[in-house]
Amino acid sequence: MKRLSFTSRYMPFTYKMMIPYLLLVLVTDAAIGYASYTMLVKSRTEVAQTGIRSALEQTRNNAEYRMAEIQRISDQLFGSLPFQRALTKHGDRLTMYLTVIDEVVPMLQAPLELFGSPIRLTLYTTNPDIGESSGSSDTGPITKSDYFILSFSALQSSPWFQKLQSDQADNLWFQADMDREHDNVALFRKLVLLTDNRTVIGYIKITVSLDSLLGNIIKYPEQGLGLRFYDQRTGQTLLERLPGDMDDTFLNLREVIEGTTFAIEVRVPLDYLNKDAKRLQVTIGLICAASFVVMGIIGFIIATLSGRRMKRIVSFIRYFQDGKLDRRISVSGNDEFELIARSFNRMASSIKQLIQDVYSQGVQKKQAELEALQAQINPHFLYNTLSTISSLSNLGKTREVTEMVKLLSRFYRLTLNEGQVLIPLEKELDQVGAYLDIQKVKYADAFQVFIEMDPEVKDVQIIKLLLQPFVENVFKHAWFGDTIAIRITAKRVGERLELKVIDTGIGMRPDTVDKALHGGAQSNAYGLKNVNERIKLRYGADYGVQIASIFGGGTTVHIILPFRMDAFPEVDVTDYSRNKT
Repeated sequence: MKRLSFTSRYMPFTYKMMIPYLLLVLVTDAAIGYASYTMLVKSRTEVAQTGIRSALEQTRNNAEYRMAEIQRISDQLFGSLPFQRALTKHGDRLTMYLTVIDEVVPMLQAPLELFGSPIRLTLYTTNPDIGESSGSSDTGPITKSDYFILSFSALQSSPWFQKLQSDQADNLWFQADMDREHDNVALFRKLVLLTDNRTVIGYIKITVSLDSLLGNIIKYPEQGLGLRFYDQRTGQTLLERLPGDMDDTFLNLREVIEGTTFAIEVRVPLDYLNKDAKRLQVTIGLICAASFVVMGIIGFIIATLSGRRMKRIVSFIRYFQDGKLDRRISVSGNDEFELIARSFNRMASSIKQLIQDVYSQGVQKKQAELEALQAQINPHFLYNTLSTISSLSNLGKTREVTEMVKLLSRFYRLTLNEGQVLIPLEKELDQVGAYLDIQKVKYADAFQVFIEMDPEVKDVQIIKLLLQPFVENVFKHAWFGDTIAIRITAKRVGERLELKVIDTGIGMRPDTVDKALHGGAQSNAYGLKNVNERIKLRYGADYGVQIASIFGGGTTVHIILPFRMDAFPEVDVTDYSRNKT
């Protein structure tokens, strides 16, 4: 009997006990690390927010102060009577030149000297007698404090001025011309006569750099923070600077400049708030990992020391699995391991005896089944032949009777094979030839037989009487005309021996084929089922008989056997029954 052995990998029980232990250590370390990290992040966030808010408030105060100063400059120019008289004065060129030098320019220069940061003051006059001042353009970057006197005609064609006129806007902050490109913002105000507020005598535009308004906070984008200066009324952004690695998630801090519609917004990425905490996070993680590793090593050592006796018991169980039933466990002590060892030894002895009994019974049962199946075929053929001899005797055909008795004697001599179950394939075909010779006496030359056998398979040992039942069924069930042809082939296909019995008979329907292989004695083809059972019982469930048939077109019986030159070894007595089920 072929013994099946199973070797499976397993995890020792002591190591399994380590799993909840390590999980407990892991959860504890994770909880401590998470609590420490959370507290640090919260503290770092609060400190960072406080610092940024403080800087933002300081920037707001500075912007409020500077914008209020610029507003006071515009108020001073708006409410100065000498300045208004100078702008409305008319005269010759020299007179107007002196008026500008003595009365207009001083009013424009005075605020420039008092304001701490560079600003640009531009006067647009409606008086054609006041000439324009020469110098650089008032649309470039502000590098120093300066003033410009320009004609109203230079302003009149500007799109931004036309929009302000259509909106009837006055005394407001906005960006004009190139201010957006240079990050400037300007206060624009209309100058009217105090005695007649409908008479426009000019316009004042005071331009200041946003850098000077926002101070040091303008450097925030370099530190990873975002900055935005915008008008809440219109939603227009006057200045926006975002770092290159701006994250999608950030904290918004905003301060509104009092007396204006402007607001300063700082966008703080969460990574910026947590950047210091990440270093500690790595440190805490390393400490927790080191703690986990140390505790794991300690647990592993304890599990190894306590699991040695269990491993010994498991090793003996593996021997038992591999069929080594003579090994016995010897464990000293007075605990559960000693009880398990004694119980195992008793169980091993009982199972060994039981296996021997079952094996012997299985072999005897299988041999009895083979002998019973073999015994079913011999009488079946004998009855048919004796019946034929009796018929010939009644007809007075003495020569034919004598010939059939000789052939029958030769057939059974080959069949008995000196009591051996296995027979070379060549002798099996001789046996089929003896059977066909008997049929020739009965049917003369009414059928044709073709036998093809590869030389390499002639000595293969097979169960005797495998082919004869199928050839017999050709005469009993397939022959329906005047003649019939039978072809028998034997060849090797890989590691298999394939035998075929092909006839040109009437064929079978699918349900008839199924009954022939799986039906009982009432199937009229009991020999087919018998051969299939014998093959599977001897060689295993992978081998057997297959039938392909077309009703009215003949039948092919395909017998599959293992290709072995020697006798095939015994198979497990339970193998066939499992596969059959």
